[in-house]
Amino acid sequence: MSPEDAVPADAVRPGLAFVYAASAELAAPIPIGETPDGIRRIIPILSGTVEGPHIRGRILGGGSDWQLLRSDGVTVADATYGIETDDGTIIQIRNRGLRHGPAEVMARLAAGDPVDPSAYYFRTVPEFIAPLGPYAWLNSSIFVCSGARHPDSIRLWVWRVT
Repeated sequence: MSPEDAVPADAVRPGLAFVYAASAELAAPIPIGETPDGIRRIIPILSGTVEGPHIRGRILGGGSDWQLLRSDGVTVADATYGIETDDGTIIQIRNRGLRHGPAEVMARLAAGDPVDPSAYYFRTVPEFIAPLGPYAWLNSSIFVCSGARHPDSIRLWVWRVT
């Protein structure tokens, strides 16, 4: 029996609506070191862009991704940053998720080699805090994100769960 066969006939299947693509420049990791949870580090977020059908703007500097590398090889991302839309609205984002893959793929990624993002799992759940007004819709939905990590940058694709 396939997993699709196990879905109840009356299940409401969620859909996905594209929200935006983001690109961000990152500073070198700041190591915290070995902790009881695993290896921790901070990745400063320097700047970037957000481009989508209903939102466009820039990623503000000053945010960071507080990462944890667990003993099972999974990186836990916990990034908090802001974006400023083209019309001047400031929106806070907390983006949490997981990145992992085969050991050889993750070693290449860590070494700064180009790696096809389909070779590893990189998914997050962004949460938005938007002021009342034209972007208030961000406060009332669930979002998912897929990502690609590069040596000094990141690319994210954000979808609203419908």
